[in-house]
Amino acid sequence: MNTSDPFTDPNLSPAPTPRSGKSSESTPPSAKTTEWERGVLEKLAFEALKEQRARRRWGIFFKFATLIYVGFIFYSLYSLNAASVVEPHGNHTALISIDGVIESGGTNSAEHVVESLTQAFENPQAKGVILRINSPGGSPVHAGIIHDEIKRLRASNPNKPVHVVIEDICASGGYYVAAAANNIYVDKASLVGSIGVIFSSFGVQDVLSKLGVERRTLTAGENKAFLDPFAPLSEAHKSHMQGILNEVHQQFITVVSDGRGKRLKDSPDVFSGLVWNGSKAVDMGLADGFGTVTSVARDVIKARKIVDYTLEDSLADRLSKRFGAAAGTAFGQMLGAKPDLR
Repeated sequence: MNTSDPFTDPNLSPAPTPRSGKSSESTPPSAKTTEWERGVLEKLAFEALKEQRARRRWGIFFKFATLIYVGFIFYSLYSLNAASVVEPHGNHTALISIDGVIESGGTNSAEHVVESLTQAFENPQAKGVILRINSPGGSPVHAGIIHDEIKRLRASNPNKPVHVVIEDICASGGYYVAAAANNIYVDKASLVGSIGVIFSSFGVQDVLSKLGVERRTLTAGENKAFLDPFAPLSEAHKSHMQGILNEVHQQFITVVSDGRGKRLKDSPDVFSGLVWNGSKAVDMGLADGFGTVTSVARDVIKARKIVDYTLEDSLADRLSKRFGAAAGTAFGQMLGAKPDLR
């Protein structure tokens, strides 16, 4: 029996030696591709999950912010007037401010100021009223309503005085209101007066003709296009409007003369529409002396504590009244202006 040499027998030759640096059990290329794809998918899924969580957090935030905003709107629309006066304990001076143009639809409207005055006069602890005015004037109608209500309240409550304190300016319609007070106090540099009425408009018919634009207006009623700024000024219309202004001016003169009485100096300039500083206003009898809200409360009314009765519009009031005011001033806007105590 022949014995095979293991070193020469091809049937017993050893397995081939693997190449240097490579394992005999290397991962197949298909397995490597699968592992890489799985890693990419895991990263994509993780990033998508993070993005979804971020969107959810932002969604919750915006929903919460929207809820707060809607709640604020409803609170503003349906809450009671923010400036409703809570009756304080003890004697005090009631303060009411007119700051700005006296007009419909604002805090300086007759409705607001009269309501403030009513609250002050109904409170027995309010020993007097200070009307602080910083106004260039405004609507003769609203100024007249406020003036008449001050006179009525003073007549029915003779022991509760109303004093006006003028700070920067009290002109025209502002002074129309002030004339109803017991006394008027100013600063030396305050601007006071302008007792007159103004109506201003414009005429652009020449501009239209130069541009080749023809104005076509149809009316029922010969004066319906009264003071049309696109048509030449009619002498009849001008005369009619001047008569209205003169009548309103005379009403103004009567109110100031009655309110100031013998304190008013006899001067042709008083009712000319001029304004004066506080010092000159005192000399002319348009004001009674110098004072501030604090000094008048302390030294004249004798009630140092000051409570603000000025009413402020809620958001709902401002929105609704602005729409109403727009309708009420449509005619004046069509003409370019309206009679004004300014």
